Amino acid sequence: MPLPRVAIQTADFDLGAEVAALRAQDARIGAVCSFLGTVRDRHPDVAGAVTALELEHYPGMTERAIEAMVDEAFARFDIHAARVVHRVGPLLPLDQIVLVAVASAHRGVAFQACEFLMDYLKTQAPFWKKEQTAQGARWVDARVSDDQALARWGIAARNA
Repeated sequence: MPLPRVAIQTADFDLGAEVAALRAQDARIGAVCSFLGTVRDRHPDVAGAVTALELEHYPGMTERAIEAMVDEAFARFDIHAARVVHRVGPLLPLDQIVLVAVASAHRGVAFQACEFLMDYLKTQAPFWKKEQTAQGARWVDARVSDDQALARWGIAARNA
């Protein structure tokens, strides 16, 4: 039985195992593109090091929202498989936070679909991020540059 296309979880994930499951002996696949995001120890708008990051979400709603965007990626691009794994809960710098992996016959399509999904996740997925620094905790807002990245796909950001 194939893995679900979207997983929201507290546990870490294995990149190699995720890509192997995505390929699942599908001989049509000639390219797999993946994006692996990790927690940084700094934020461009905040002085001081980020010591921890906490992600919150609404179970069920988050998965449905990301599933809808995966559906959109299948409609826009000739892809054979996609997988989004996003962690929630407390995380530390260097921890893996997100994986977007896309499989297709050719690399160009896989790269485009992967970037499309990541641009969506950065602005539209219903997650709330709180950073911890020596100065205290603060909620992280969406950045204008992330909204602009989404706009190039013809999707208006709902964060303005």
